[in-house]
Amino acid sequence: MGARLMKRALQRLWRGIRQLSGDDAYERYLAHCAACHKDAPRLSRKEFFLRQEQQKWGGIKRCC
Repeated sequence: MGARLMKRALQRLWRGIRQLSGDDAYERYLAHCAACHKDAPRLSRKEFFLRQEQQKWGGIKRCC
């Protein structure tokens, strides 16, 4: 029983780390699409991360 509790605790910790780092972004995107956009086509993992990167780094990002 103690090993099972330890395993669950480690799984929760790992999920928390993935959420904080953004590593689970694609899984969250798929869950959102399944819940809200059932008929829309899904981006592949590569397309998703390329789009995320472009949104983050595209365009002018300065104050002046």
